Amino acid sequence: MSFTLTDFDYHLPEELIAQKPAEPRDHSRLLVYDRRTGRISDDTFYNIGKYLPARTSLVVNNSKVEKCRLLFNYGKVEVFVTRAVNDRIVEAMVRPGKKFREGKEVELADGVTAKTTRIAGDGIRTIELSHPLDDPKLEPYKYTPFPPYIERDESLAGRYQTVFAKDEGSKAAPTAGLHFTPELLEKLNKQGIEKKEITLHVGLGTFAPVKTEKIEEHIMHSEWYRVTAEQAEALNRSESITAVGTTSVRVLESLPKKDGRFIASSGETDIFITPGYKFRSVDHLITNFHLPKSTLLMLISAFAGFDETRKIYEHAIRERYRFYSFGDAMLIL
Repeated sequence: MSFTLTDFDYHLPEELIAQKPAEPRDHSRLLVYDRRTGRISDDTFYNIGKYLPARTSLVVNNSKVEKCRLLFNYGKVEVFVTRAVNDRIVEAMVRPGKKFREGKEVELADGVTAKTTRIAGDGIRTIELSHPLDDPKLEPYKYTPFPPYIERDESLAGRYQTVFAKDEGSKAAPTAGLHFTPELLEKLNKQGIEKKEITLHVGLGTFAPVKTEKIEEHIMHSEWYRVTAEQAEALNRSESITAVGTTSVRVLESLPKKDGRFIASSGETDIFITPGYKFRSVDHLITNFHLPKSTLLMLISAFAGFDETRKIYEHAIRERYRFYSFGDAMLIL
């Protein structure tokens, strides 16, 4: 069966878009969907151990969100760094665009300048900064890259990081991991459910809107991942794998295998998972509720089933679950 972009649309009441995370982290709600029985259950995230299979491995993305959003002149001028070529040359989305003309140097703040050396077809600028990105002079202008549907509140910056975040490089949080606390992870470990880490730096491509009605024509941007030899061996000892988030799924399904065993690897992945995809590496999935017409919703529809995902989302809206990055979670068994 072929799908169009419209197939992945749904209506979400605006008040269900979470503006703040649950407090504590593990007090978000949890929807549990069992693919074998088709049953939906409602619970709280701190009870997730009741549903996870014995001795499954929780595969988490340990990427850390970097403060890549630079705001100047009280937020009227923005340089959103999408990639650092080196410590002074960056690729960035900018606002307002007319201020950043090719060949022009502009003053962003007292003594801080930016020269646009190239404008790509998609509007991304290559910019040479007067100061290195790690220069203390730039620190007051660095902000957390909250999604546009969340009102900017820098006091929540710490809550937009997972408790296991280590390796800085993401432009957005791997949000399914936001629900875990150290105490919950320890409790699960005592049940025999181990946390195993991989890394994928979340890029804006994951969240780029799909603009083609024929979804197979959508081009995914690539994202950098790494799985070390030690991490691959830990994965190979797993009895089953529960991926924490779509980013972990992307790594696990991109990771090469030999004789059914994971092989350490690093590089770029542009894997695009849509209904009909045959999963090779993921048995269960913890995820948040995703935007309409998004590649993330398409991945969930591939894992849970297209009709089943519609049923899950209808239930979540009816039961007033909180959606998106700071919202509630679901476990797909």
